[in-house]
Amino acid sequence: MSRSLKKGPYVNERILNKVKALKPGDKTVIKIWDRSAVITPEMVNHTFGIHNGRIHMQVYIVENMIGHRFGEFAPTRKFQGHGGKIAKAQAAAATAAPAAKPAAKPAGKK
Repeated sequence: MSRSLKKGPYVNERILNKVKALKPGDKTVIKIWDRSAVITPEMVNHTFGIHNGRIHMQVYIVENMIGHRFGEFAPTRKFQGHGGKIAKAQAAAATAAPAAKPAAKPAGKK
């Protein structure tokens, strides 16, 4: 369910105050834990450290991100891949196959 239009988007005032306190061209990373806050135009061209539950992932905000939430850009889970033993064997064979190819002979020499 989306937020009421009457209320407007959820923006954390503390984050906005931190952005406004920065000087133009300042490359300081702003650490935030509020993943549900919406990105506003004032936040463009700043770097945020978005907490994913373990670390702060650095995300540089660009114009296309306006209206999205911070949490969308810092995934909380790491995808390990599908499959078990068979998938691992196939991956190992795929990485070993290019290394096992013989070197190409130079052209023109016999």
